[in-house]
Amino acid sequence: MIMERKTWLTLVIFTCLIASSCGRELQVKNNHKQAAYNHTLATILVEYASAVYISDLTELFTWTCERCNGLTKGFEVIELVVDIENCLQAFVGVAKDLNAIVIAFRGTQEHSIQNWIEDLFWKQLDLNYPGMPDAMVHHGFYAAYHNTTIRHGILHAVKEAKEFYGELDIMVTGHSMGGAMASFCALDLTVNHEANNVQVMTFGQPRIGNSVFASYYAKLVPNTIRVTNDHDIVPHLPPYYTYFPQKTYHHFPREVWLYNLGMGSLVYTVEKVCDSSGEDPTCSRSVTGNSIADHLSYYGIDLKCQDWRSCKIVMDPQVAEYGKTDLKGNFILSRAPATRVNTRSNEGEGEGEGKASA
Repeated sequence: MIMERKTWLTLVIFTCLIASSCGRELQVKNNHKQAAYNHTLATILVEYASAVYISDLTELFTWTCERCNGLTKGFEVIELVVDIENCLQAFVGVAKDLNAIVIAFRGTQEHSIQNWIEDLFWKQLDLNYPGMPDAMVHHGFYAAYHNTTIRHGILHAVKEAKEFYGELDIMVTGHSMGGAMASFCALDLTVNHEANNVQVMTFGQPRIGNSVFASYYAKLVPNTIRVTNDHDIVPHLPPYYTYFPQKTYHHFPREVWLYNLGMGSLVYTVEKVCDSSGEDPTCSRSVTGNSIADHLSYYGIDLKCQDWRSCKIVMDPQVAEYGKTDLKGNFILSRAPATRVNTRSNEGEGEGEGKASA
């Protein structure tokens, strides 16, 4: 009898704890001005997020790839960084129509995106973000930007672009894992390199830190938009646990959720600007995130490699002259701003064109 009472008492206490924690969902502290969503800018930046998946470095470095001829035509790549060891890729360049430096990070490129997504379920908050008390992130997301070839290459190219073109805005973008890296890059530029004109727009990025980190991020990089698409599975990962607010991942604001309304041929896309919490329950959290297809296409633009394979690069030998390779095989293609890249296809064109230094 006594044992039964203890068992019931334990169940009652546990139930009360769950009920009370449900009502104490943590909110991101966000009292500053929120980013304004610009549809036109989104359709431009998503093309940069798509182009960075190209593995032909000649086409990407010279901006002649199939994905380089739309709204991003005329973009000038200053530096292209390929971290072979960690299967990462990013570029920095200048978009004169935007009057901005654009930085784009590639998402995951593995044999199976399904395996990468499954791995997101188990990523733990296991690293204190430097200089931010109680802010926790996952070390893998953090290290992909901070502890690889990527960061050095990005910062060098931004410095080069600013020295040549002056104080341009900086726009950082990426899809999926590339979105996570873009977020860390923007924070790094703002906190450690005193950039005060940084704008971020990511597509289908995962959660990267806890609510404390999200609050810091929202304060330091307020001009941030996270675009999510319908039932895209990745923005739901790593999971958000309402019952354990101190231990759970938490998105930073501001989300813009794309979803379809209608039936049959009468379907149109809604672009909903969400609240300032980062976890608006009426946006992507209102649906079951179970679609890989929705993750791989935003605004009708493919956000994936042309085929899923291990890390591989293709490059014109003359373009390789603009590159530097470290002992681990990681590669950086770099040129001075406003100079032409010589390749086999254009070596007979024009005289006296400057050749970029490696």
